Amino acid sequence: MLDESNQHGGDEATFRAAAREWLSDNVPRGPRPRDGRELVDYDVAWQRRQHAAGWAGIDWPTEYGGRGSSALEQVVWYEELARARAPYKSVLAAGLHQIGHTIMLCGTEEQKREYLPGILDGSVIWCQGFSEPDAGSDLASLRTSASIDGSDLVLNGSKVWCSFGPYARMQGALVRTDAEQSRHRGLTWVVVDLTTPGVTVRPIRTIDGNAEFAEVFYDDVRVPMENIVGELDMGWQVALSTLALERGPAFLDAKLRMVADLDTLATLAADRGLFSDTGLAREFAAVRAGAAAIRAMAYRLVSPSTGGGVTSASGISFSLHCNELRQRVSSLAMTMVDAGAEEIPWANRWLNDFCATIAGGTSDIQRNLIGERVLGLPR
Repeated sequence: MLDESNQHGGDEATFRAAAREWLSDNVPRGPRPRDGRELVDYDVAWQRRQHAAGWAGIDWPTEYGGRGSSALEQVVWYEELARARAPYKSVLAAGLHQIGHTIMLCGTEEQKREYLPGILDGSVIWCQGFSEPDAGSDLASLRTSASIDGSDLVLNGSKVWCSFGPYARMQGALVRTDAEQSRHRGLTWVVVDLTTPGVTVRPIRTIDGNAEFAEVFYDDVRVPMENIVGELDMGWQVALSTLALERGPAFLDAKLRMVADLDTLATLAADRGLFSDTGLAREFAAVRAGAAAIRAMAYRLVSPSTGGGVTSASGISFSLHCNELRQRVSSLAMTMVDAGAEEIPWANRWLNDFCATIAGGTSDIQRNLIGERVLGLPR
């Protein structure tokens, strides 16, 4: 990986050097467990180590336990995580990447103070409840209902593909509170305690052998009205914030890791003389250029000179490019590695990456959004 410690100004260079030094001494070594209690303990311990040393929530406000630094330094931190080969997946990911920021953007002050500290210090695991058996990319067609009964919402229905749902205690869910309104109205974003009576969580084991996802069923589940984030029946606007995060800055650690992965593959190819195959060398060069573009796009998304923040268009374009490149990287790796046990993680990643262009909205759906919202093309 290129040493870019002086490319973004003195403050970022100083921050990068400090981050690199801390990570060199603290990144957990040894394989991350695949699932179960050992996986939870591993991920929570790593998050707590970062939190205790002041390296959790780089761009989170200090009043909620964060470091209060810039979004630019958050990207630098993610780059250094990738460089140090720190764990890039976590059972805490939904809370840290999507739900925590959604609550910061749309929640009440009481909700922020109640939920954000537990997300950041790793004491509470969250999952997201958006997709349903008949509502994936077409999220507005969701049917899980929430009727008002006194001071509670009463939920009935189900969600599916809830990442790290088997381990979660809390959930940020999108439910239909008014079936008479149009598809994008009458929806409400609500916090659900998954230990509430009537909630059933069923793990889903996938082709790579992991049980990372879950189905969640609601049978007359009572949720206090104060758990609504934003306004009743106006949850689509809150959901758009969540989706913008998912398609933009969320999971930047994993997206930027592709640059480090390609450095590893370049070393492997050189050691084995693989670049004598001109076709493979050409594909590797194209993929590496794509990874460099991802890094540039990441900095553009958070740069103060470009206004910072993530627009719908920029987030969708970034997500689309990342997800398709992710599949090309893992496929390329599979043509380069042997079947030795030390390289099995590439096989697991290749299997897992089949979902990259489906989760969070298929590539076709995202291209449609770019065509309609950016280019002004007809539906």
